[in-house]
Amino acid sequence: MSGALWSNMSAAITTGGRSVGDKWKAYGVTIDSRQVKLGDLFLALSGERADGHDFVREALESGSVAAIVEHEIENLPENSSLLVVDDVLEALNCLASEARTRTSAKIIAVTGSVGKTSTKDSLAVALQEFDTVHSTVGNLNNHIGTPLSLARLHDSSNFAVFELGMNHAGELSELSKLVRPHLAMITNVHSVHLEYFKNEGDIAEAKAEIFHGLEPGGQLILNQDNLWIDFLKSRAADLGIKKIVTFGKSELSDVRLIDLQEGPDGSCITISFSGRSVGYQLGVPGRHRALNSVGVLACVYALNLDVERAAEAIRTITPSAGRGKQIEIYLPEGGSIVLIDESYNASPVAMKAAFSVLANIQPICGGRRIVAIGDMLELGDDGPKLHVDLLEDLLASRPDVIFTVGTLMKELRSQLPSRLCGTHATHSNDIAEELANELRAGDVVLVKGSLGTDMGPIISAIEALTSRIDSASMAEKRS
Repeated sequence: MSGALWSNMSAAITTGGRSVGDKWKAYGVTIDSRQVKLGDLFLALSGERADGHDFVREALESGSVAAIVEHEIENLPENSSLLVVDDVLEALNCLASEARTRTSAKIIAVTGSVGKTSTKDSLAVALQEFDTVHSTVGNLNNHIGTPLSLARLHDSSNFAVFELGMNHAGELSELSKLVRPHLAMITNVHSVHLEYFKNEGDIAEAKAEIFHGLEPGGQLILNQDNLWIDFLKSRAADLGIKKIVTFGKSELSDVRLIDLQEGPDGSCITISFSGRSVGYQLGVPGRHRALNSVGVLACVYALNLDVERAAEAIRTITPSAGRGKQIEIYLPEGGSIVLIDESYNASPVAMKAAFSVLANIQPICGGRRIVAIGDMLELGDDGPKLHVDLLEDLLASRPDVIFTVGTLMKELRSQLPSRLCGTHATHSNDIAEELANELRAGDVVLVKGSLGTDMGPIISAIEALTSRIDSASMAEKRS
């Protein structure tokens, strides 16, 4: 993108701050001094773990043109520029609000219990076929990440896709009102974050808060197959929202999944809409990913864009690290294994989806299916039961060895046949080396757990065995 995002004058007017030092123009916005790029504006946010004011000098020395702070700072590089405000987080929200006001981009907001990030990324890829797209980086989807993503929005963008997240009631309403989407999509509603909600119905209520910021005449994109579809439609009706596009396998869906052929590296999908049908390939395995891709194309359909062209674009998508990426690991003694890296996060529905992907991958040369699963967090009092409820789907994936991590996974382990039980540990680093050293040629290894459970050490131990090739190269070898 060309052109400055912010100048000393525009930022001062927007935030009500006091400019100190030379004039400047910023081409990016960041809150992390370690990620500063030349020309960035640095915001010195204060949090529980660190105070951004302690890193202003580092940010300026790394190329930041200015820093937004709550007080002047001594011993900075010569000719440093600051914008002094009462509250840095409030200043960030002011920048975000102004960026939203001045843009003419079509704004799409995506939320859901699972699949938000991959759906957002897929939608951005689809829309890039038609024009310039701004989208949330990674999963910056909370009260800091969302305004940061908005503050980075260039005037030249014609589409903007934002991921909105929440784990408490009221959060999504505020984010939606800040983003003010023209399209709001809910991928699904499931039992996630139950630690903060009484039941799944309360989660549905909280997800419906994305409707609160919808622009007049805006559209909703809803999953017709989800159990809460009627509830969501009723909440939309309460707000006077009339334009709803649905997607799913149901005959009632506006954009309907009519055929799905799953494979180890992806799926062949056929959808129908407005009396037409379109077939496409998706380079990401799993029924859940296929359904999310239908949701992406429902957004394209709602925007009156070429669905077939968008379907061709998303066939290039591959899973990212921690979110289902398949990596071929070559072993020192010869041969290789397949690592399915699902280590970023976990919920009951996502865990079951990962088991389904594992079931579709056939080990070679006498290899085994090995599972390493860690606690699913934020499930409240239902946590132990929801872990045990994984049993049927886990066994359906035909595992040969199951390693478990965490207190809650011990509940599931107690129900497993003893012949399948690998080592159990409280922390993943206690079994990482053991698991890696047990691998042999032909094995397929699934690693999944909540972010807070930290399954990363297992991934690192396996990757350290030798070099790897990504899932795109694997697909070529299998075809």
